[in-house]
Amino acid sequence: MGGTNTIDLERLGLSSGEAVARTEPVAIDAIELGGQRYTAPGAVVDARVDISRTTSGYALRIRYEIRLEGPCMRCLEAAAHELSIDAREVDQPGGGEDLRSPYLDGDELDLRSWARDALVLALPTRILCSDDCRGLCGVCGANLNEDPGHAHEREPDPRWAKLSELKLD
Repeated sequence: MGGTNTIDLERLGLSSGEAVARTEPVAIDAIELGGQRYTAPGAVVDARVDISRTTSGYALRIRYEIRLEGPCMRCLEAAAHELSIDAREVDQPGGGEDLRSPYLDGDELDLRSWARDALVLALPTRILCSDDCRGLCGVCGANLNEDPGHAHEREPDPRWAKLSELKLD
């Protein structure tokens, strides 16, 4: 699998107040959501990475578009979801835990982990084949999108169950 995994920020040679914008190919691993596996076709996205040097650290931003494909969470047919990812990170050593980026180790920026985590945070709660997906029948598993009139005989009312034991001759 191709794609950039890290950027060495020291090699950029940025001084305080300077910034650079780069487009980097980043590998995106498959995502497990609700017990289902979702993948990006090609598994590599072109991410725009903005890196700004501050007085004592970095301000970072990553943006990319991605299409995830996998099963619909209601009917298990093929589904896809388009996402626009826009995530920011700040790394200011000495500024406290809230100002430290977990994706920066020394001067190495872990693009792959950052891109994946930003994707996971942007995921919807459900990926569906369509907004009006009817799902599967809870009794027999039939796809209700293919047979909207699908129905089963109603279960008898349990309050009348004893009457079924009567033997009438």
